[in-house]
Amino acid sequence: MSSALFRTKNVEQSIRDTEEPEHSLKKSLSALDLTVFGVGVIIGTGIFVLTGQVAKNNAGPAVSLAFVAAGVVCALAALCYAEFASTVPVAGSAYTFSYASLGELPAWIIGWDLVLEFALGTAVVAVGWSGYIRSLLDNAGWHLPAYLAGRDNATGFGFDILAAALVLVLTGILVLGMKLSARITSIVVAIKVAVVLIVIIAGAFFIHGENYKPFVPHPEPVPAGGSLKAPLIQLMFGWAPANFGVMGIFTAASVVFFAFIGFDIVATAAEETRNPQRDMPRGILGSLLICTVLYVAVSVVVTGMQKYTRLSVEAPLADAFKAVGHPWYAGVISFGAAVGLTTVCMILLLGQTRVFFAMSRDGLLPRFFSRVHPRFKTPHRPTILLGVIIAVVAGFTSLSELAELVNIGTLFAFVVVAISVIILRRTRPDLPRAFRTPWVPVVPIVSVCATLWLMLNLPAETWLRFAVWMVIGIVVYLLYGRKHSLLALREQAAAGELSGPPPGDKR
Repeated sequence: MSSALFRTKNVEQSIRDTEEPEHSLKKSLSALDLTVFGVGVIIGTGIFVLTGQVAKNNAGPAVSLAFVAAGVVCALAALCYAEFASTVPVAGSAYTFSYASLGELPAWIIGWDLVLEFALGTAVVAVGWSGYIRSLLDNAGWHLPAYLAGRDNATGFGFDILAAALVLVLTGILVLGMKLSARITSIVVAIKVAVVLIVIIAGAFFIHGENYKPFVPHPEPVPAGGSLKAPLIQLMFGWAPANFGVMGIFTAASVVFFAFIGFDIVATAAEETRNPQRDMPRGILGSLLICTVLYVAVSVVVTGMQKYTRLSVEAPLADAFKAVGHPWYAGVISFGAAVGLTTVCMILLLGQTRVFFAMSRDGLLPRFFSRVHPRFKTPHRPTILLGVIIAVVAGFTSLSELAELVNIGTLFAFVVVAISVIILRRTRPDLPRAFRTPWVPVVPIVSVCATLWLMLNLPAETWLRFAVWMVIGIVVYLLYGRKHSLLALREQAAAGELSGPPPGDKR
């Protein structure tokens, strides 16, 4: 039983499975496409919102150092992702990597985790996009009925029609092909980056040096908290997140880290990349580097435009321009945020469908979902199923309290991938590696420690919800996945325990 739960799927078999015509995705992406995908999903509401929040509450003008610290943590994880994605160019990202190193049950757990992470992320971003669009419509004098905006307090009913419509449209685009998705993403990302550059360049003319003083404000005492909403590390060890000072920078880093979430989704497109050995590391590391530079530059500009104590928490960039007498830029920033969220939503949905597709191709989910469209060569069945479900969820739910599950899910994936790099280096030293994570095992170990530190800064109630979802996942695996695993059926066929080839295995 124990050996069955931790059986591994070797890299060669994973690659052979991608060559079956009915279960093979079309290779159409370049390094530029991957970089655009990464930038498209990383730059979201984080850069437009978190800067003001952490500057005002935790780090002051030193928020730029917090972005650097968070970027370093992500870079450690990105180095591990780059090695795996170039070595095992198969859809599924951390799920596929852990299947090759840790075993079937850990792979299922991380896949189950990623499905929830990307689903909630897509729904939350769609709701956020809807809010921006409604704001723009209200400014133009067009008002949606409350019951179609998801916020009718009078009747108790509300359906966010804009959020649901966005998810359905993006679902259709993903079904039609990755190249079309990449082209649309490129256009939208160009607009989004242009808006960020406008903030940096225009805002630089309104910087006042005195706003940077003090650059690292003196620390303030933090009251102890005992509720489940307090960070887990506070409940376990009595350590409370710091306001200002050097420790305030690290507290801020644990918050702004979530503005970087998304570069790992690039790894889910490895199977659809023309030259994954060369282009996956470039796409993952390139997108992270670009976004880190932009984040640091924006934080330096906005804290120089307005004293950190007066920064807005909800819309710091837009309000900073209003404070210096240029409200027109505020409108441009809001427009850029609204447009930019479309790519975040689409790439999150893309990541989820690829993980779901990989799990179904392995038999851990129904194989019905692993057949690709005969013309578009996309996993149309899971894309449509998940798109409809997420559209309904986004329409009826704000998901504000569940949003942190996206964060813990991503961090959990980072830990698994870093550990997997160490294990696969030991078990398969002969494996050709186009990109090698430097200083193994030091870099993966440091990545695990840094990631766990950020996880401990999440509220305890987030850990409880995450644990419940994991328990449900293990039950589903034991009742379905373990019995239908294609790897298990192949082992039984090789041992003569099956009268024919495994279901769905034409070899």
